[in-house]
Amino acid sequence: MEIVQEIEKQKQYIEKVKKIHQNKKLKYYILTMGCQLNENDSEKLCGMIEEMGYEPTDNYQEADLVIFNTCCVRENAEDRLFGKLGELKKVKEKRGTIIAIGGCMMQEKHITDKIHESYPYTDIIFGTHTLQNFPEDLYKTLESKKKLQDVIDIDGEVYEGLPIKRMNNIKASVTIMYGCNNFCTYCIVPYVRGRERSRHPKDILEEIQELAKEGYKEVTLLGQNVNSYLRSEQWKEKGIDYHGINSFATLLRAVNEIEEIERIRFISPHPKDFTDDVIDAIANCEKVCKLIHLPLQSGSSNVLKTMNRKYTKEQYLNLVDKMKAKIPNLTLSTDIIVGFAGETEEDFEDTLDVVKKVCFEQVYMFIYSRRVGTPGDKMPNQVPEEIKHERFDRLKQLVESQIAENNQKYVGTIQKILVKGPSKNNPALLTGRTDSNKVVVFEGNKDVINKMVNLKIVSEHMWYLKGEEVKE
Repeated sequence: MEIVQEIEKQKQYIEKVKKIHQNKKLKYYILTMGCQLNENDSEKLCGMIEEMGYEPTDNYQEADLVIFNTCCVRENAEDRLFGKLGELKKVKEKRGTIIAIGGCMMQEKHITDKIHESYPYTDIIFGTHTLQNFPEDLYKTLESKKKLQDVIDIDGEVYEGLPIKRMNNIKASVTIMYGCNNFCTYCIVPYVRGRERSRHPKDILEEIQELAKEGYKEVTLLGQNVNSYLRSEQWKEKGIDYHGINSFATLLRAVNEIEEIERIRFISPHPKDFTDDVIDAIANCEKVCKLIHLPLQSGSSNVLKTMNRKYTKEQYLNLVDKMKAKIPNLTLSTDIIVGFAGETEEDFEDTLDVVKKVCFEQVYMFIYSRRVGTPGDKMPNQVPEEIKHERFDRLKQLVESQIAENNQKYVGTIQKILVKGPSKNNPALLTGRTDSNKVVVFEGNKDVINKMVNLKIVSEHMWYLKGEEVKE
């Protein structure tokens, strides 16, 4: 009941801000850093902000409100934020622009301290657990003309019913859970996003059903560890079983039954929790894409233990073999961190070995950057930067050689493509993605935009494929 009351209170603040801005044409600019969870949070922020009377702009120099939704997974995000804040100083002096910063980085005290010290002209700081309070925070700032910080360290609640502005009209992200319980030693996420909290299946299904009615064709289910959906103690105590949904596997099956939805993706699962029922659901649900993102992080059992990943190189490879045996046309993508503390040349060779054996469709590669507040930051035997970069280049070379080889298997095949719209690089061509998330460009009429079409792949070009429409 308290959550419902809180949402109603924020709706009242939306109306109060709207009243203040009556007959004014105000603009807002938002910059989202980080993962798809951050992007989903930004969609909620945009939904609230536009209901308060602001219109979006791509030019921060003409904005009356600037919001940075931050990520703290990698160090370059901090550099980017501080650079942007520096650029905004003159804009604020000229226009009186309100500057608000939210997201994961604001849960880190050393960052908020630096903002107060070096960028005192910032107006609002809000955290990952207080996003829903933004209308109230903005109203108080407008009224008092004083700086406001709204950050809590305890785990937040799951708030339903916030306004949302989707950034895409055919594909949508749907958060199914918040937080993480894994505490990988390189990762700051559990400290800034809190413990796992699952959304009620009813709320998830209603959101996706509404998206289907609005014409959306693809949904991506989001969570730090989607395999853990409904596994936390809070759900076990409640004994909640909604129409047979009591796990991630049963949720996948339920979403698969929503007629208008044609594609289902999810990120990110954890290899240690990838159970047989989830594998079976992927294999049996025709709408669930057969590209699975399976984060590896390292191919070395020694490094994986130091990372607190709770699986070995052999267990990962066995899981891949099991998935390939059960799921037809399976393709895999992954995350790999190069140069974690203590990584030896032998450890890195193990990573290369896994990449060679699995032959991933996509690899998201990262050079390890130390995060204040994580165990990894305090570990001895940090790998020198030059060695990290040399290993990264070797991994990149291997991955790119595999991509070129993988692309060949598409040539001559018929692929079902969800058409997004004109290609950014060549507006004369249309673009879309395959089930396995490969970018495809082709010549076609604009009436196929936002629809599924069958394309014959005629050539591959490293980062994209070229297709021709198959006429029925």
